[in-house]
Amino acid sequence: MIRVLVADDHAVVRAGVVALLEAGDGVEVVDAVASGEEAVASALALRPDVVMMDLRMPGMGGVAATAAITAAAPGVRVVVLTTYETDDAILEAVSAGARGYLLKAAPEREVLAGVRAVAAGSTVLAPDIAAALARGVQRGRTAPRLSPREAEVLALVAEGESNPGIARRLHLGEATVKTHLLHVFEKLEVTDRTRAVTRAMELGLLPRA
Repeated sequence: MIRVLVADDHAVVRAGVVALLEAGDGVEVVDAVASGEEAVASALALRPDVVMMDLRMPGMGGVAATAAITAAAPGVRVVVLTTYETDDAILEAVSAGARGYLLKAAPEREVLAGVRAVAAGSTVLAPDIAAALARGVQRGRTAPRLSPREAEVLALVAEGESNPGIARRLHLGEATVKTHLLHVFEKLEVTDRTRAVTRAMELGLLPRA
């Protein structure tokens, strides 16, 4: 059972998201809150698998709440579910630690699939969001050069594969996979798998989703 916390300041939207999630098999909504402060408090108290986070809320917004949750409870994965899709908003949310970025206009099946994928460890970006990242907001920066093997490992990370899964698919030892990932992190100047994937999309090192 995937335990989900919903954070949205609009009561009608919040109720709609809760109903959508509870209609999905294997999904349980453990709390629904109306502010970033409440989202942080509830996430730390209940430790859900996934937080569905709106970006624009009074007081503490979704980006700040995401950063607070991911810093204090790394095992809690945040998915932004919003109507906002500007490049700045996307990058702020991803930089804060969001594992997914979906639009409220997305089909219900896409939202449910996104929750399941993020709960399983994948990074989920709506096609429009992936395209925005791929445009490269930081166009002035030169993309680092990844080795063919590093690029293969990163591509499998983007598919949601774990280190053991990558090792099996590429016929490598897990230690070798970890070494390749460390090299990727260093070259992309990131510290985690999610940011490595989104940074690679920004730089055009990974294809658009």
